[in-house]
Amino acid sequence: MRKTKLLQMHNIGIVVDDLKAAIAFFAELGLELEGETTVEGQWVDRIIALNGVRSDIAMMRTPDGHSRLELSKFQRPTATCVELNAPVNTLGIRRIMFAVEDLKEVLTRLQAHGAELVGEIVQYEDIYLLCYVRGPEGILIALAEPLQ
Repeated sequence: MRKTKLLQMHNIGIVVDDLKAAIAFFAELGLELEGETTVEGQWVDRIIALNGVRSDIAMMRTPDGHSRLELSKFQRPTATCVELNAPVNTLGIRRIMFAVEDLKEVLTRLQAHGAELVGEIVQYEDIYLLCYVRGPEGILIALAEPLQ
């Protein structure tokens, strides 16, 4: 039996309440707005197993063009919430990591968009400068500045 192969990771979906704030935050980080649309109809209802779906979507692309974030704002049904500022060790997808140049400068820019440093900026051996940041909607991201 022939094993099929994975082609690529297409995107990561994040549900937000304030789509404009999330777009501004990730644009400040360096992602590019690829496009915005609204989806609704039976095909959406069927694929995500909800009824009467209407969702605004913004697709953000990393500068290298290889990765994307799909930001979704549900108009209906309204989004549900789990613990908003869940700690890093909570089960499920907890964070997305981005490699950046000049971590401290990026952090300063993101803080102007409401980002909060979770712990401290730390150096991992001679490899990375690292930190965790909580952005809009409690989204947790990690920043990694390569030191070599």
